[in-house]
Amino acid sequence: MKLHNTKTRKKEVFEPIDASNVRMYVCGPTVYDRAHLGNARPVVVFDVLYRLLREIYGAEQVTYARNFTDVDDKINARAAETGRPIRDITAETTQWFLDDMGELGALQPDHMPRATEYIPQMVAMIEGLIAKGHAYAAEGHVLFAVDSWKALYGNLSGRSVDDMIAGARVEVAPYKKNPMDFVLWKPSTNEQPGWDSPWGRGRPGWHIECSAMSYELLGETFDIHGGGNDLMFPHHENEIAQSCCAHPEGEFARYWLHNEMLQVEGKKMSKSLGNFFTVRDLLDQGYPGEVIRLVFLQTHYRKPMDWTAGKAEQAERTLRKWYSQAEQALNNGEVHPGIIGALADDLNTAGAIAELHQLSHSDDVVALRASMQFLGLMGKEIPAWAGQPDIELSAYEERLFEARQAAMQSKDFSEVDRLKAAFISAGLEVRMSKTGVELVPGAGFDPAKLEAL
Repeated sequence: MKLHNTKTRKKEVFEPIDASNVRMYVCGPTVYDRAHLGNARPVVVFDVLYRLLREIYGAEQVTYARNFTDVDDKINARAAETGRPIRDITAETTQWFLDDMGELGALQPDHMPRATEYIPQMVAMIEGLIAKGHAYAAEGHVLFAVDSWKALYGNLSGRSVDDMIAGARVEVAPYKKNPMDFVLWKPSTNEQPGWDSPWGRGRPGWHIECSAMSYELLGETFDIHGGGNDLMFPHHENEIAQSCCAHPEGEFARYWLHNEMLQVEGKKMSKSLGNFFTVRDLLDQGYPGEVIRLVFLQTHYRKPMDWTAGKAEQAERTLRKWYSQAEQALNNGEVHPGIIGALADDLNTAGAIAELHQLSHSDDVVALRASMQFLGLMGKEIPAWAGQPDIELSAYEERLFEARQAAMQSKDFSEVDRLKAAFISAGLEVRMSKTGVELVPGAGFDPAKLEAL
């Protein structure tokens, strides 16, 4: 198996530290709201890697940890805004995340540590960094001294400390010795979550939590660390610095994998553009989780992924065809070697999907079903949504066309508008032209909604 290692900027043969205990850590969500579509991409990417590692080394020989950040200023702000207890917000949003990612076919990691469960371990790591001269206390804060690690700080992202200072928006504070020094511990007000520490009541900085939790769960050196490329700097850079300084006998993570970002219809997803939506938004709109997952898998993880309605419609049509074939498999089969071969080449999911198309074309239903299950595109059974019966739409198309012809004469388009609204509500795309009407079932098409017409 070969993986592109961000640390070395090249594709390398993956050699685990211990083939009987392959270990992977992936940065998880900050739980204050629903996960947006971009949050889901690393979940799916590293779920595929997790499945591949289990297939190659054995399910019992792989350990996957993904954290929940449940102490953060965004969570504090949400609590102040809503008047709800922080514990209630984080418990609810954590379960939302697990439910939504489960809909996308993601297996749950072996460990899902929450930051608030590891405060003593973070305090102990910070104390060790101070003792080794890599951190200092100042005005209730504790900061990591970047100068103590300056020779190696920036290796992951490929930038020097001076370049980072010039190009980054760093927090200016009078208690910092160097503008790049980052917070390990900060004081809390009476209204904010806080824990007792040698530096007073406070809470951890963001970066220290992953270092402390990965050390406790996976050790001083583990195989793979993953996340979105937006975390490369400063989060992952800071993790490396504090972890290697706290445990200089270790290497922290040997292989670093970063997925590219997500776009929507060719544009960066943002609330200002009106193209920002959560995974739950799509699910509620009728897009099945398997459809969302297939759209994700069609793009290599190191390339920007563009979510479009057209891709989703095509993915649904493809899956309906594959499910129809897979349903004919009378026994359990093996995952096709071509699928494993594609994924073993730096998680080439697009290549794996091409293999599925080939299995479908050759009508190898047994291998198709086993391979779809392996890729997380179906469970033990065909999804219920895929079993919806086909319905003849020609009568509805003719009815709308006639209503439109009549409206052209009367100039009263109320019946046309009523029919169009009903069809759209049922999950149909309405395509009208001078020569006719075409109704195209979309994601979540519900034939039952047409019965009242």
